Amino acid sequence: MALSTCLTSPLRPALAALCRGLSTPPGPQPKLDLRGIFPPITTPFSPTQEVDYGQLEGNLHRYASIPFRGLVVLGSSGEFPLLALRERLELVSRVRRALPRDRLLLAGSGCESTRATIELTGSMAEAGADAAMVVTPCYYRGAMSSAALVRHYTEVAEKSPIPVVLYSVPANTNLELPLEAVLTLAQHPNIIGIKDSGGDITRIGLIVHKTQQEDFQVLSGSAGFLMASYAVGASGGICALANVLGAPLCQLEHLCQQGRWQEARELQQRLIEPNAAVTRRFGIPGLKKAMDLFGLYGGPCRAPLAPLSPAQVEELKGTFSTNGWL
Repeated sequence: MALSTCLTSPLRPALAALCRGLSTPPGPQPKLDLRGIFPPITTPFSPTQEVDYGQLEGNLHRYASIPFRGLVVLGSSGEFPLLALRERLELVSRVRRALPRDRLLLAGSGCESTRATIELTGSMAEAGADAAMVVTPCYYRGAMSSAALVRHYTEVAEKSPIPVVLYSVPANTNLELPLEAVLTLAQHPNIIGIKDSGGDITRIGLIVHKTQQEDFQVLSGSAGFLMASYAVGASGGICALANVLGAPLCQLEHLCQQGRWQEARELQQRLIEPNAAVTRRFGIPGLKKAMDLFGLYGGPCRAPLAPLSPAQVEELKGTFSTNGWL
């Protein structure tokens, strides 16, 4: 059993303060370096809407040649809410087996109850995840105060055998993880970062600024504001568009890290419209269709998500074409 789960709660604040002064990171295992680009991979389905593990392997083979830091399984792009538990665990297990050990595997494990989130996070660790990405519970969003969310994430982090990454995606949950909650949770030794998909660069920059004394990493949740996130100190990005344009996003990261801002700006500008097309404009059906256009397997979504109309497909193609990608 991990040391952090054996200690009584009165000792935790003192221990956390002590550990932050040591050179060895605290927590149940060494903290992970999240710097880089992660695609939140899609879940491939057959025409009968069964998970197609053969097509998954094909996509993973294509991604192996791109310098990603790792992969995210069971994020929003992976149609996580539409999957059965056995499918979720099998996906993580298969991706782990196919993924080189030097590439990280983050797995979505957020549920509506704290208890279910703890259980699923443990199962993701057993299946091979290096870290758990935990979305905010939102069904009872009116009751999700900062205090409630801090309590939820703290209990999950205390019980998790792997590090936890917070996930704030207000476009899907209609609930943004409050800034004060993020800053409190950043002090927990087993909470190592946040994926922030809200698009508020001021907020992202403030989180980076206010957590400089913590071992806490901020990841941009979209390719649309990736350069801006790097400019204010983000560590990396978990970007749906990386499923389609993974190499250009890794190039953008490289340019930002090298301080080549003019080149970065030119590349970022060409990514804004394609990113919008595969996120807020056409959603996951658009993302999967774009993957098909670029020689990966996107395939159908699972109902109730509906495929694009022929007119929408043409609009999608036009968006990538006019920005020089097709």
